[in-house]
Amino acid sequence: MSETTYQCECGAALRFRQDLTLERGGTSRAWACGDCGLPIPSVVAEKLSHQHPS
Repeated sequence: MSETTYQCECGAALRFRQDLTLERGGTSRAWACGDCGLPIPSVVAEKLSHQHPS
């Protein structure tokens, strides 16, 4: 399985769950960039949330 990487608008390269901030609200989870707080598309964020640095 290939590693997913997402480039945030602020320039941060997001690769792992540690790079994200989880924002709980209502019935769903919303993910944001850990550096700037911009929302990350849920499909990409869910993939990143399952990746762990090794």
